Amino acid sequence: MAGRRQRTAGGRTVGGLSFSQRELRDLLVAWLALGLAFTFFLEREFRRIVFGQFGGLSGAEIASTFAVSLLTVGVGFLLHELAHKVVAVRFGQIAAFKADYRMLGFAVLGGLVGFLFAAPGAVVHRGRLTAKQHGLIAVAGPVTNLALAVVFLVPFVAALLLSTSGFLWEVARMGLQINLLLAGFNMLPFGPLDGRTVREWSTPVFLAVAVPSILLGVGALFVL
Repeated sequence: MAGRRQRTAGGRTVGGLSFSQRELRDLLVAWLALGLAFTFFLEREFRRIVFGQFGGLSGAEIASTFAVSLLTVGVGFLLHELAHKVVAVRFGQIAAFKADYRMLGFAVLGGLVGFLFAAPGAVVHRGRLTAKQHGLIAVAGPVTNLALAVVFLVPFVAALLLSTSGFLWEVARMGLQINLLLAGFNMLPFGPLDGRTVREWSTPVFLAVAVPSILLGVGALFVL
């Protein structure tokens, strides 16, 4: 099966997972596009520069915001999707991430005008699955974001205690915020979101993950 081969023609095998050249390209493009979209969204001065209204934003400030976006938003989105792939492959599925280039384009354009909705793509898989397996694949994404939030929480708390600021502070703060938001949003039980699949499998598991995720996501939106 694709996820268990040691070699993939024209691709790579990382940690037992196989990635085709197309999938690697999609992951890279999605990562960079999300970083750019959030850079536009977060830096109003950058948007003015793009539209020819040169302001006082330096190249270093632009590069710093882009780096923060890549390390937080980009990583949060992509590890969320890769978590789906890991669990799907564990259940014997042929799974791969496919970028949605149209939605990535909308995300970049939305960032330019100050409105952002990001749907970079999804992991698609094929093969027979039980409702439980579908649910476990779905819940893996939000749980990964919660785990990443804990990772970012450590430097965030340290920066608060030491009253420090700068690049590392921004990475910690935004990493914590975006991963809590991703977990909460994706656990909503609507449409194609993970929460709907988890709820259809198990209401107790859905409540156990969705309630804290959504509450923490709302808190992150207004507090961080």
